[in-house]
Amino acid sequence: MEISGKIIQALEEQSGNGRNGAWRKRDYIMETPGQYPKKVCLTVWGEKIDQFNIQEGIEITANIEVESREFNGRWYTDVKVWRVNSQDNSGSGGGQRTGTQKNDQPDVSTFSDDSEGDILPF
Repeated sequence: MEISGKIIQALEEQSGNGRNGAWRKRDYIMETPGQYPKKVCLTVWGEKIDQFNIQEGIEITANIEVESREFNGRWYTDVKVWRVNSQDNSGSGGGQRTGTQKNDQPDVSTFSDDSEGDILPF
């Protein structure tokens, strides 16, 4: 899944030791664009914190994995980030540049124009 928006807050990094060894994570609050903006808490784990270098105020597109788990009868949901594309074209502001463009829309000129007038492929 993918989500885009502006990072409005970077929370403090958390760390600890679990059954699989030492861990660290950092949460970021993203605000999505649109008429009714939503705030989403994104979580980055381990070495990806340093790799992505997400900063407040930058626009990003994040590839995410949504996972819920049960603990003592309550359910908890994480939005884990596994890849980040920075939308900051100036080269500053952090984020990993993966070479993919934000606009992944197909080139509609390649669709055939049939006589029915509907050129959509679905």
